[in-house]
Amino acid sequence: MQEITIDYALRATWQSVARMYNEEAKKFGSTMAVGFTLLSIDPKKGTPSTSLGPKMGMEATSLSRILKSMEEKGLIERRPNPEDGRGVLIYLTAFGLEKRKDSKDVVLKFNEVVKEHLSQEQLNSFFKVMDTINHVVAEKKIYNSETRMK
Repeated sequence: MQEITIDYALRATWQSVARMYNEEAKKFGSTMAVGFTLLSIDPKKGTPSTSLGPKMGMEATSLSRILKSMEEKGLIERRPNPEDGRGVLIYLTAFGLEKRKDSKDVVLKFNEVVKEHLSQEQLNSFFKVMDTINHVVAEKKIYNSETRMK
């Protein structure tokens, strides 16, 4: 039996979750990317457009397309940032707030169902593993050919 690598397990699991989220989003006439963006925008204070990409782990060009589409659908509006004349804040419209609630409900339901199948100890271990992987990636602790363990 071939051993499954960590990156394969992460990627396959995320693709499965993403498919499920996209199927749910279709029921609301949306996509997972739009739902994720709605959840990433502060519903009260708005969010600077420049901080959305890094917050979501998304490239600026992809995010620009999503924001343009969201603006055309009346989910968001752009307003000048009063603290930075060059910057723009992204705000949710009333319709955007409604769709944000739909997105949040789907995420909470997913979490609820997964938690029904896991103990608190398993969940704690899962989050500890994810945290460790994020630290390894952030610090680029990937062994190159000179530093590979022997």
